[in-house]
Amino acid sequence: MALKRFWTALLPSLRRLAPLSTAPAAREQPGAGSGAVPGHGAAETVRPPVPAVDFGNAQEAYRSRRSWELARSLLVLRLCASPALLARHEQLLHFARKLLGQRLFDRLMKMTFYGQFVAGEDQESIRPLIQHNKAFGVGSILDYGVEEDLSPEEAERKEMESCTSAAERDGSGISKRERQYQAHHAFGDRRDGVISARTYFYANEAKCDCHMETFLRCIEASGGACEDGFSAIKLTALGRPQFLLQFSDVLTKWRRFFHQMAAEQGQAGLAAMDTKLEVAALQESIAKMGIASRAEIEGWFRVETLGVSGTVDLLDWSGLVDSRTKLSQHLVVPNTQTGQLEPLLSRFTEEEELQMTRMLQRMDILARRAREVGVRLMVDAEQTYFQPAISRLTLEMQRKFNVEKPLVFGTYQCYLKDAYDNVTLDVELARREGWCFGAKLVRGAYMAQERARAAEIGYEDPINPTYEATNAMYHRCLDYVLEELKHNEKAAVMVASHNEDTVRFTLCRMEELGLHPADRQVYFGQLLGMCDQISFPLGQAGFPVYKYVPYGPVMEVLPYLSRRALENSSLMKGAQRERQLLWQELKRRLRTGSLFYRPA
Repeated sequence: MALKRFWTALLPSLRRLAPLSTAPAAREQPGAGSGAVPGHGAAETVRPPVPAVDFGNAQEAYRSRRSWELARSLLVLRLCASPALLARHEQLLHFARKLLGQRLFDRLMKMTFYGQFVAGEDQESIRPLIQHNKAFGVGSILDYGVEEDLSPEEAERKEMESCTSAAERDGSGISKRERQYQAHHAFGDRRDGVISARTYFYANEAKCDCHMETFLRCIEASGGACEDGFSAIKLTALGRPQFLLQFSDVLTKWRRFFHQMAAEQGQAGLAAMDTKLEVAALQESIAKMGIASRAEIEGWFRVETLGVSGTVDLLDWSGLVDSRTKLSQHLVVPNTQTGQLEPLLSRFTEEEELQMTRMLQRMDILARRAREVGVRLMVDAEQTYFQPAISRLTLEMQRKFNVEKPLVFGTYQCYLKDAYDNVTLDVELARREGWCFGAKLVRGAYMAQERARAAEIGYEDPINPTYEATNAMYHRCLDYVLEELKHNEKAAVMVASHNEDTVRFTLCRMEELGLHPADRQVYFGQLLGMCDQISFPLGQAGFPVYKYVPYGPVMEVLPYLSRRALENSSLMKGAQRERQLLWQELKRRLRTGSLFYRPA
């Protein structure tokens, strides 16, 4: 029963509404002519011209900022670029707090790091900043930035307890999960080596309810702050991570099983959407494994299930594992080391089933509230050992809520080697099933941790080998999605990047594809306190752009500020150009006597 409920909840059958393709679906285009926007209606639509965006015009980039704010940005970004200070920043903060006392320390932080990267202490105090940015064309994505101040030992203990099953803890069962999807003491503190992303550790179900209430307040505040708002959530905040590990292990094994069958048919190494298994050969392979009788196996692959193509692709394969097929009773895969067939899914205890159900309920509550107040919900990506489950659960939310427009956005980490396969599969799934695709593209926040974990535990490094390879992957995924947007006016993407070249690439491709900013299909996102020379020119030119706006009491967001100070080298390299533009604008104001300029 546990197994049946698991798949009933998480893997509903796929409705096949469109033929398979490996590129964005070609559709009839409107007639050519000036002002025509391809893919956005049969009639020609005259659009206002898009203003040129100049990321090098310091005066325009910082006309929303007072001079003292420019000076603060210069100071903070310069301090963040100092390796000596970064290496000792925690000790320095502790010393400053002891020397100044709590009140003066809070004031110092608000004048420097806190004031640069955090909007305020509560929803009321952040309103002026939100309204000010909005007046200059920049929206807000609210995030309550408070984290538990756990010691590494406490974090490790909580992680190990929450990532192992009851059977594993009491010794009555041995984990069948692959090592990648098991908890490891050396990586129990998931904060290590993480850039920017906030980390949650499971305590109990009541704590998950508290996190849900916090997300609900952010959703409601976003709805009140602007008409076209976003809010971000993390699934590790909403339930026990053991479930995410187990489900990720299931999905990965099932996908690997598909590729093993593909290799037997001479299709090893093909892109996910180009791999198609011949049904007759697949049935023969499964029959030889002794999973079920030949008659049963033939019943799994009928025209009603797979269409008339005579082949099985990865989406078809995933759709077989649902409550309608008897294949769900035979969820076994060959162990790559022993060659023996093993159950794909371990049994859950009654309490573990309840925890899984509560996680799904919390997700549903958040999505419903977001729909009610008109806010889009972005599900943040996390570590690769959680991500297959997070991606799958996000798809289930998109099936349910992205009916008329993209309400739920999934996140794709483009530093992963399989990022392009993940994007193309999900775009194709949205086409077949008829729901609206919504995506946020990021480079990724867990690179150092992921590399170290893969090397230590002994599995393939999931990260692209170089920064250049990650850039190429980002642009490849983005180009594919933009092509889809050209033909599908209900799809949308958030380009979450501080990389000026990536933003320029996006603007160039939007112009080539006829994607107008007024259509609000392409959004841009940057962190508060960084890359204003990108965000504000975009907003003033009419492009939908958002700042990721953390808020919370000073002492409770210090862990967030510590990581912000430790931003990766690529962002600090970009900050060098930002510092040059800040200096340029400050010197201009001094030279022209406008040092006391006040934004209108």
